[in-house]
Amino acid sequence: MSDDHAIMICGHGSRDEAAVAEFAALATGLRRRLPGRMVEYGFLEFARPVIADGLDALVRQGARRIFAVPGMLFAAGHTKNDIPSVLNTWLARNPGIALDFARDLGLDAKLLQAAAARIEAAIAAADAAGPVVPRHEALLVVVGRGASDPDANSNIAKVMRFLWEGMGFGWGEVAYSGVTFPLVAPALERAVRLGFRRIVVFPYFLFTGVLVGRIYEHTDLVAADHPQVQFVKAPYLNDHALVVETFVDRLDGIESADNAMNCRLCKYRERIVGFEAEIGLPQRSHHHHVEGIGTGGTPEPHSHDHGHSHAHAHDHAHGHAHGHAHGHAHGHAHGHGHAHGHDDGHHYPYPHADHPLGPLTLARMKRGGRS
Repeated sequence: MSDDHAIMICGHGSRDEAAVAEFAALATGLRRRLPGRMVEYGFLEFARPVIADGLDALVRQGARRIFAVPGMLFAAGHTKNDIPSVLNTWLARNPGIALDFARDLGLDAKLLQAAAARIEAAIAAADAAGPVVPRHEALLVVVGRGASDPDANSNIAKVMRFLWEGMGFGWGEVAYSGVTFPLVAPALERAVRLGFRRIVVFPYFLFTGVLVGRIYEHTDLVAADHPQVQFVKAPYLNDHALVVETFVDRLDGIESADNAMNCRLCKYRERIVGFEAEIGLPQRSHHHHVEGIGTGGTPEPHSHDHGHSHAHAHDHAHGHAHGHAHGHAHGHAHGHGHAHGHDDGHHYPYPHADHPLGPLTLARMKRGGRS
């Protein structure tokens, strides 16, 4: 990796101060890993500094070329839409700065190794407390964030399969903390019916936060109803050394042209079953109204999105511009130019919002006193 660029880590943000602190620790880890390099971070929402603040800090330190990397595991709406929109808005005010956007962390062998290490540590602690449960009598549940992007959701299933098969569990299941299905509690209830002596719950998350806390809380609630099953709560990825190395790999990927997101299954470019209406949607951020809110902040007045479309008026022959140094942060330049006239606040409805194992159904059940 050359040493002529600064590094900007772009996170989602959380109302949980511990999550914000863990993300800041990631920046510290990258500074140690890349001594002498300027490294800053910022968030889309719910925490400070916001992304524009981190970029401004780099410029004040003398940066003229910036490599931005999404601090998110998979390429869903935040990586494909929200962060590139925020970066492009900032670039419009800073035309003398070159900025490249890395691809998502994605499915990665190093992250799988880090995940396995977290799971192994949790199992070792459970076995030490007794009784020892053979691996084939344990079921692994991998819990993802959950998104309205089926490509991102399917990656959790693939992570689960790698870990299930590689670590020798008797069975594997997936669950999600929100948006899609199955949610954690119904997934665990169904897992119990399979008859395994131990269920290991692993949140495939980078950092703690409200959602990780809820995953563990739901695990405790289901465990209380099924004392015959031992539930083991594995820790999330956090500051594992291989997590930092994966971020370094994504930065290297910008220079080596290994920087393409998965376009073949992107709902904005391809006709994905159930999501056909979202092909070519404008690339807009829906987070400007909550930038900086959540940890004592107020909305940032300068961070509003301007609603430009995904095409950015660039005619790239390969049709999908990820991270090119053209003065624009092409996170997922869909290239269709379909400015459908949607207002900034519009979201297409998730096609299975009423699924019986999903958020809306469970919320109605709770309001009706049936759960």
